[in-house]
Amino acid sequence: MPLPFLTADRAFDTADDVALPFDDRERWRRPYRPGPWRVGAAALVLLLASYVLFAGVIIALTDTVSAAGTVFGIALAMIVAALRMLRMGVWVSARGLRRVGFLVTRTVPWDRVVSVRTVQQPVRWLGLPRTVQGQALLLVRRDRTSEGMPPLLTTHNADFLARSESFDRAADSVEAWAEEYRRG
Repeated sequence: MPLPFLTADRAFDTADDVALPFDDRERWRRPYRPGPWRVGAAALVLLLASYVLFAGVIIALTDTVSAAGTVFGIALAMIVAALRMLRMGVWVSARGLRRVGFLVTRTVPWDRVVSVRTVQQPVRWLGLPRTVQGQALLLVRRDRTSEGMPPLLTTHNADFLARSESFDRAADSVEAWAEEYRRG
């Protein structure tokens, strides 16, 4: 007994070429999935936040409200940090290219982009000071030199460590977006 609602082939059986609802070029999208290192670190922070929340409930029942409020504030900060960690990365849309860091988000419109290219260079391992030989996706802008710009993606960051095929797909995707929107 075939169960077409459980197969992925069902979406390709239709004859109409209507754009899918998620194919909105104006929305900011990350052209890759967050890596296991980033997701694992965020999950650990959320797990610790759950323990802190539980401690906050115990403190609220046994101690002062201000002490419980402080503990709840710490838990809230941990949750916000975990969510921000998951949001970090490179995002693209028809408006430009956005590099989301932990504290700072920078957006570059496509008319300021000269090129986006992959180069072989020493890269930081998981954002730590130690460098290893790897690949990096670099953004070259019209109004700045590429010397001081940090790479958009590297093969050894939290998204692509030990996932070189994923890095290649993501870099190709960002390069394709840049090529399409720089000209148009």
